[in-house]
Amino acid sequence: MTQNMLDLRYVVDNLAEVRASIGRRSAKDAALLDPISALAQRRLALIQQQQAKAAERNSASKEMSRLDKSSADFAQRRAQLKQLSVEVKRLEQQLAEVQQQVHEQLARVPNLVAQDVPQGNSEQDNVLVSSWGEAREYDFEVKPHDELGVALGILDFERAAKLSGARFTIMLGAGARLERALIGFMLDLHTGEHGYTEVLPPFMVRREALFGTGQLPKFESDLFKTSKRDPDKSYDLYLNPTAEVPLTNMHAREILDAPLPLALTAYTPCFRSEAGSYGQDVRGMIRQHQFDKVELVRLCRPEDSAAQLELLTRHAETVLEKLGLHYRRVLLCTGDLGFSATKTYDLEVWLPAQKRFREISSCSNCGDFQARRAKIRYREKKGTKARLVHTLNGSGLAVGRTVIAILEQYQQADGSVVVPEVLRARMGCERITKG
Repeated sequence: MTQNMLDLRYVVDNLAEVRASIGRRSAKDAALLDPISALAQRRLALIQQQQAKAAERNSASKEMSRLDKSSADFAQRRAQLKQLSVEVKRLEQQLAEVQQQVHEQLARVPNLVAQDVPQGNSEQDNVLVSSWGEAREYDFEVKPHDELGVALGILDFERAAKLSGARFTIMLGAGARLERALIGFMLDLHTGEHGYTEVLPPFMVRREALFGTGQLPKFESDLFKTSKRDPDKSYDLYLNPTAEVPLTNMHAREILDAPLPLALTAYTPCFRSEAGSYGQDVRGMIRQHQFDKVELVRLCRPEDSAAQLELLTRHAETVLEKLGLHYRRVLLCTGDLGFSATKTYDLEVWLPAQKRFREISSCSNCGDFQARRAKIRYREKKGTKARLVHTLNGSGLAVGRTVIAILEQYQQADGSVVVPEVLRARMGCERITKG
């Protein structure tokens, strides 16, 4: 079954407007629209031809039913009917081929851009919205998280590489407890104070789920895929790149009648190949093939999604503030916007060893882009037409990067790390020390 991402009729009827919006991302993205108008015209022509031939075939069939089966007219009409059936099937096949081409083209076109997203080419053009806290002053040489963690005996990169290769980490003792404490703290905060329903989804997902949220087909190289076959069944599944995928697709191909918004949160390990990342990001835990994340997903009515983005972003910010971590909120420009998002705020936490802010959460409004791909609709009340929901998602937070921020912002001159107050009961200590 063909699945449209942007609505084909809307694209064709508003091609200049759609091209202008997609063009705000890049000329390369706008060029993806070039074949669609011609394909849509070809598709419409084939539909009209197929319907005309089908009507002609039905008419011929009715006429033939009234003729004497032994007559020459019957034989002639039967030959004509056979030929019409061949032509109808040929047109149906051509139509299916064109529809598949339209599907493949639309699948690669990113979401439209919200009007209030600033124009820009890269993260350098993102706009600062707000900042919370202040960068601490240190009277000693600040160490990066990987050096701190190894010295404290809570991070082991060498043994992780022995087990799994580069970009994996073993967390030990207080490091493992810190990871676990953060996951519990975040989930309790989001379910208790923010009203989310906790979900524990599968950690492997089908291709259709990744298509629904926009990871496929464009980002295939960023994913890890499993494959196991037996004579009776195929097990081609992908390792979950983010809990956004299972949380959003839980309601794929459904019409919701539950009150909106629907707010879901989940902890999952996440798996990404991080293809193309290099340089300083390869060190330590900044870009791992496996990392933990607590995700926030909201499904809402279209008219509410702008306000829901502000709310979801505040929920992620609250985690950072309760942990006492200096951070800032930035509004992503057009050139830094994700494929499925129409508008995104990034929360960036201060890493003193790098002397820079690093992303710890991206909070995005995807409009009806994902809902159209995954076929998620809602009905306001019985008897009314079902509408596509709007979907929103954000990290609340990326746990590994939160560990990094705590190690670096809370480090002490003696190499120990003070535990944020809200985590001390869960950790069973006030400070992480060696041994």
